[in-house]
Amino acid sequence: QVQLVESGGGLVQPGGSLRLSCAASGRIFNIGPMGWYRQAPGKERELVAQISSGGRTNYADSVKGRFAISRDNAKNTVYLQMNNLKPEDTTVYYCNAGQLGVMYWGKGTLVTVSA
Repeated sequence: QVQLVESGGGLVQPGGSLRLSCAASGRIFNIGPMGWYRQAPGKERELVAQISSGGRTNYADSVKGRFAISRDNAKNTVYLQMNNLKPEDTTVYYCNAGQLGVMYWGKGTLVTVSA
């Protein structure tokens, strides 16, 4: 089993920045893609950003140019730098990681963008 623990969420004003972190622990052999998803109440969970083990990235159109995903393979940690945050970015953000064909999820961290 792999455990994912997110941190870095909180309250920020519109236009502000936050950095989310997600650390993987447990039975780690070779973590593949890692990513961030978000889910607003009553909506489906959507991909925010994803990064392969080799550093290839993919972003949702709504966050391109504002968010940046990165990872530290030595620390089994993925980050999401969020800049120019908007009220519509408010929701719970979930970390995701894949290993040997199994997808793992964190419990989520709440991001609130409000004046």
